[in-house]
Amino acid sequence: MKNFYARHDRLYVAVDSVIFGFDGEQLMLLLIRRNFEPCKGSWSLMGGFVKKEESVDEAASRILYALTGLKDIYMEQLHCYGDPLRDPGARTISIAYYALIKVNEYDRERVSRHNAQWFSIQSIPALVFDHNRMVNDALEALRQKAKHQPIGFELLPEKFTLPQLKKLYDAIYQKNFDKRNFSKKILSMGILERLNEKVKNHSIRPASLYRFDRKRYKQLLKEGFHFGI
Repeated sequence: MKNFYARHDRLYVAVDSVIFGFDGEQLMLLLIRRNFEPCKGSWSLMGGFVKKEESVDEAASRILYALTGLKDIYMEQLHCYGDPLRDPGARTISIAYYALIKVNEYDRERVSRHNAQWFSIQSIPALVFDHNRMVNDALEALRQKAKHQPIGFELLPEKFTLPQLKKLYDAIYQKNFDKRNFSKKILSMGILERLNEKVKNHSIRPASLYRFDRKRYKQLLKEGFHFGI
């Protein structure tokens, strides 16, 4: 058995994380500035090699925690990237994930330690290797999934207004949804809990606060409900 494996090339297996956040106006991407070769000083996704005792999912969770200090957040495997020349350092296959985090809950000290910075998805710099492709693929995956599942709530604070929710979907899809139609559609689904709280804004009337009713959503799924934006 050992001789069989010894005859084959050895490869590195890495994971890279496309980390999205929402600052209330724009969809954001968390990047690090590399402090090691190859491509030292360039912007990059957060990534690392899979340890021999880990699954790739465990490696992705570990690396995400190392950067943000967050556990048990929304994360999904995206794609495997295996071009032979993708990494000039060594033959490396990367399994990419995308994650959705709340921008006010991560560990800022950890982020600073990794020379990380938020960028609007409209102004993403040139990234190392094939990381720009990973980001584009992750954006497309996010947009496809957010149409049919309420994963957008992972980017919002627990309590939010309908205008905040609309701005989130405007940012994800880079379009301006009709305010009245959007509110009517999302409220008709019955998955938002209206709270007895309001927040003052620039409009004349204070805006009501809502919360995503996850329990209600799961019950509706059993009854054949289909989320759709």
